[in-house]
Amino acid sequence: MSNFEDARPRTGFAAMFSVAGLPTELKVSFWIWFVGGILGLLGGLLGVLASLTLFAAAPGAALGVLLLMLLAAAVGTSQIIFALRMKAGRQWARLALTILTAVTLVLALANLAMRVGQGGNWAGFLISLVAAVLLWLPRSQAWFAAAGSRSGNS
Repeated sequence: MSNFEDARPRTGFAAMFSVAGLPTELKVSFWIWFVGGILGLLGGLLGVLASLTLFAAAPGAALGVLLLMLLAAAVGTSQIIFALRMKAGRQWARLALTILTAVTLVLALANLAMRVGQGGNWAGFLISLVAAVLLWLPRSQAWFAAAGSRSGNS
């Protein structure tokens, strides 16, 4: 591959993965959110398939599990979309990702109160918290301000 090919602007599918021009904090945050969204989407879809087999044994419980897995897939998809929009400099996407972090805290607390699970919600919350904090650090704030003034978005 030549240097010329490396210098070409990325378009289409390749542009989705390009983090050129972002401060390091936002690059790390983007990849945390993006990979987490992919995992959430895949986990939700696999859970949907698993819940379909549960209908034979316990239809009532299967319906609840199916709805939760569809919700997990939707949240994963939203996380991917928000991460991509955050990377494009959209302030609303940064706020939405921060709200998702708050939601993971509520879920972790609910998990603790119900004494179920194995602490996975706490790990998810801590990872989301790191990614959210990175979105609000001074260099990130400056980048969003500059991105907003360039494109006129808020």
